[in-house]
Amino acid sequence: MGLNKTQEELNSKLQDATDSSQLLLAYHNLKQESSAKHKELKKKEEYFLYQEEMAFKKELNILRNDYYYQMISGKYTILINFLYKPLDILSGDAYSVRKICESTTFYYIVDGMGKGISASLTSMLITAFINHTLDIMLKNKTFDFYTLINNAIEYIQPILLEEEAIATDFILIDVKNHIMQYSTFAMPAMLLENSDHEIIKIKSNNPPLSKYQKNINISKQDTSDIIKFLFYTDGLVESAAVEDGKTYSDFIQNDFLNSFTKDAFAKKAFEKIATQDDDITIIFLNKSSCFEGLVTSQSFESSLENIDMANEWYEKELNNLLDNPKSIYNGTLAFNELFTNAYEHGNLGISSKIKHQLISEDIYYETLTEKERNCDKKIQVTINKIIHNSDIYIITKIVDEGEGFDTQILSKIFRNTKKYNGRGVFISRQSSSGIFYNSKGNTVLFITQ
Repeated sequence: MGLNKTQEELNSKLQDATDSSQLLLAYHNLKQESSAKHKELKKKEEYFLYQEEMAFKKELNILRNDYYYQMISGKYTILINFLYKPLDILSGDAYSVRKICESTTFYYIVDGMGKGISASLTSMLITAFINHTLDIMLKNKTFDFYTLINNAIEYIQPILLEEEAIATDFILIDVKNHIMQYSTFAMPAMLLENSDHEIIKIKSNNPPLSKYQKNINISKQDTSDIIKFLFYTDGLVESAAVEDGKTYSDFIQNDFLNSFTKDAFAKKAFEKIATQDDDITIIFLNKSSCFEGLVTSQSFESSLENIDMANEWYEKELNNLLDNPKSIYNGTLAFNELFTNAYEHGNLGISSKIKHQLISEDIYYETLTEKERNCDKKIQVTINKIIHNSDIYIITKIVDEGEGFDTQILSKIFRNTKKYNGRGVFISRQSSSGIFYNSKGNTVLFITQ
């Protein structure tokens, strides 16, 4: 009996060991299977994120902005600002701003019906077509506002579904003749502010753009007395407000009236909006006299010594104009970066690429000193002070005598802030309430609040 009992115990232990081994093996297999599924899911997620990133880059390529961080200069300075805030990667909103000639600009916003891929496809298709058509018209010098609108409608109608419609703004502003032409299809009312600080609401003059649209109405508005413009999609005004039972449409006019810049307006808007429910696109235009609120103007020779002198002078001026230490710090930071750019890249003609090469070879400052000897170009700085309601804005303009640059390269800089080239411009934008170049690229204006 003792032998049989010992054998039973041994068999039991062997069975336990076998069961334990099988459990360990099963656990190991489950772990491997889980790891494989995790890797597969991670790979799919990475692929999905990659596709989203590529889709967004494609959207940004379709949107065209001939005034990227650029102002319209002349008797009046037109500051053009944008806010493009998609709810998802695939946006139903799109916009373009195109330079027709020195005095005339075309503004376009579209809002596809609904959300997701269908709305995004519609918006991007019509936007791409409009930009392509404009490219041909401008190249052949055959631009015609009505023809552009008509061709765009004829292009998109066969693509629209039976129940589908889109809202869109076609706007043409001639700053020389003070005329705005517009053809708007079921978009929210455009807001204009005149010199008496009265709001002018301009409602759509066409129904939603549908598959069977036939007539096109184009209207005109005198803009000689207009100082600000606001064009936007309904994602802004239909967003629920923090205040119960209201939408942002209840506040937009007052906020627009009390905002000198797009940044100030956006800050007010998003403080009141509870949740963004749709894509939001804003075009904010500010028109002001070049000579309004002039405080002082100073000319500087192109030298390293004068960079320090200019910074000291500018900081002293800001301290006399502002009492907010943070604003003074941000203003002097932006000024230092942009004045240095005017000196290095503008008057001395040293590109970012060459600058980095000189630094790597440890001959940067020697090269600057050598170039200074043969440079008689100056840098002109002008400071203006504008009081809007109770807010003070300092408008600083820096003009160099260099060859300028193509401001479109800024789109690459601001989309890739980790890139070293152009960091100075990026820092200046982050430290200001707006930064704008002239078309040549040798004048920069920035706003400090």
